[in-house]
Amino acid sequence: MSGALSHIRVLDLSRILAGPWASQTLGDLGAQIIKIERPKAGDDTRHWGPPYVKDSAGQDTKDAAYYMCANRNKQSVAIDMAHPEGQALIKELVKQCDVVIENFKVGGLKKYGLDYDSLKQIKPDLVYCSITGFGQTGPYANRAGYDFLIQGMSGLMSVTGHPGNGPEAGPVKVGVALSDVLTGLYAVIGVQAALAHRDRTGEGQHVDIALLDVQVATLANQALNYLASGNVPQRLGNAHPNIVPYQAFETSDGHMILAVGNDGQFAKFCQIAGLDGMAEDARYATNTARVENRAILVPMLEDCIKKQSLDWWISNLESAHVPCGPINTIDRVFEDPQVLYRDMKLSLDHPVAGSVPSVGSPLKFSGTPVTYQKAPPVLAQHTQSVLSDLLDLSPEELERLSDEGIVQV
Repeated sequence: MSGALSHIRVLDLSRILAGPWASQTLGDLGAQIIKIERPKAGDDTRHWGPPYVKDSAGQDTKDAAYYMCANRNKQSVAIDMAHPEGQALIKELVKQCDVVIENFKVGGLKKYGLDYDSLKQIKPDLVYCSITGFGQTGPYANRAGYDFLIQGMSGLMSVTGHPGNGPEAGPVKVGVALSDVLTGLYAVIGVQAALAHRDRTGEGQHVDIALLDVQVATLANQALNYLASGNVPQRLGNAHPNIVPYQAFETSDGHMILAVGNDGQFAKFCQIAGLDGMAEDARYATNTARVENRAILVPMLEDCIKKQSLDWWISNLESAHVPCGPINTIDRVFEDPQVLYRDMKLSLDHPVAGSVPSVGSPLKFSGTPVTYQKAPPVLAQHTQSVLSDLLDLSPEELERLSDEGIVQV
């Protein structure tokens, strides 16, 4: 393995999305990821289909596309952690690892002796990252937390969706599991910070990451808008609470994003649009004035923008460096020349399917580039090699463990 974290080994006890997203990112950066899965069943998301990945004959495999999005650059080791011998095997693996990532309910691993307090006794410098819905402490600590639930409880859905009370109005979740993904990224940050601390001091620690904490933290300007003013942010559809015009507009043949970020860009837009004098009008000359007069300004812009085609607007606005763009469907995203040039669409070799699609990492390094060593593994693909290499288990011992259902090989 190569990469900035090629000296790090991670034992991944997580499943679903937030934890696997974190470990996949660490794996992209070069860390060795050992994914512990339940024999015969594996990560729940293996079964979250259709769609499933197709094999070389065009038939569905056992692995859903959902699983494939978050599990590349990993080794799958199937061990029954409910069995005492399985627990012992995992503990021996912990001794060989730098990091453990888990997303069980609070206290869920204690009965197996795989909680932080237990594992730090056998590896004091261990970095142990727990991902839960609500954190290890507080009145909600024992509740189960899921992305959709967190999007609602965090306030994110209260500012997402069409305004008003019409048939299309109401709170709406984001179209991807954003709370899970952001939590996975914060987990990576926490793990790397704890590793840096360990490298300086020799001390490990417990990193406590909660979906609710993450989603509240990433309310960003909406949170501070409320805390600074006392005014509760409302749904604005595709509009922005602090910038105007910064929203979707209908052209004569489609929809366009117009993202005017400063007064100079607004003046350029007005010139291209033929809105003479608007940029000098005190009601619209500054962003503050445009926000205050949004209800008057936006309908005028809507009427103007409808008169020209999407391509006309994008061509003229881009040439004047006014930020704009189309609203792409996902198929068009993966045909976009910029997306393709930046290697965001990948194909990885796979032992069953031949090759599988993947989405590239957004991290680009000049010296330690991201590498794609492994497609998401099939269940138990690496049980034998990992347990043989790291724990020196003999073929006879592996056969016994397999026969007794403690591991799957």
